[in-house]
Amino acid sequence: MTFAAVVLAGGAARRLGGVAKPLLTVEGSALLARVLAAVPDARPRVVVGRVGEVPADVVVTVEDPPGAGPVPALRAGVALLPADVQTVAVLAADLPFLTSGTVRALRTALGDQEAAVLLDAEGRRQHLVACWRLGALRAALETTSPRVRDLYPVRTAEVPPAQARLPEYLDCDTPADLDLARRLAAQNPSSSSSASTAER
Repeated sequence: MTFAAVVLAGGAARRLGGVAKPLLTVEGSALLARVLAAVPDARPRVVVGRVGEVPADVVVTVEDPPGAGPVPALRAGVALLPADVQTVAVLAADLPFLTSGTVRALRTALGDQEAAVLLDAEGRRQHLVACWRLGALRAALETTSPRVRDLYPVRTAEVPPAQARLPEYLDCDTPADLDLARRLAAQNPSSSSSASTAER
C-alpha cells in the first residue's frame, strides 16, 4: 500500500512570539525533524510551510496565501501527492514525541474506515495526528469550512494513546507546552531518544 505524509508547518506561532515553531528544539532536535523521523517510509513526505533546510527527499510547499490556515495548507500538500498514493498521514509539525509506532497503529486502525485519528489522554481527537485514505481526504477537502475537525467523516477509527511516558499527542503551541516537552524529555532521556531518531 503506497503511503505518503503531509506535515503542516505553517502558522504564525503568535503564542510563541512569532518564531519558526517547527525549528524549535527538544533535546537538540527540531520539532519538524522529530515528526519527519516518525514517517521514514512515507513517499513522498510533504511539508507545508517555510521551514528552511529539510532532508533531500522532502517536498516543501506553501499554501496560498501563506498563513491561510490548516485546511488550505492541507489542500496544498495533498495537491502534490501522486495518484498512486493510497493512504496519507496528516500531521502537525510540533509533535516532539510522535513515534513511528503510533503512525503504524493509525495505519493499521484505518482498516475499512476513511480516516483514523489519535486520541489524547482525555479521549479528545487530535485531528493533526491522523491517517487518511487519500480519496476520502481529497473529497473532504472540498469543504468550505476552515476547521480541520470538520473534515472528518463518519467512518473514522479512533486510536487510544500508547501507554508511554511521553505523550505523543503533545503539541507545542505555547511557551508552557514547549517547556513541558523539554522537561519531560530531560526526565526520560531514553524514551525521548527512542521517540525520534530525528533527522538533522
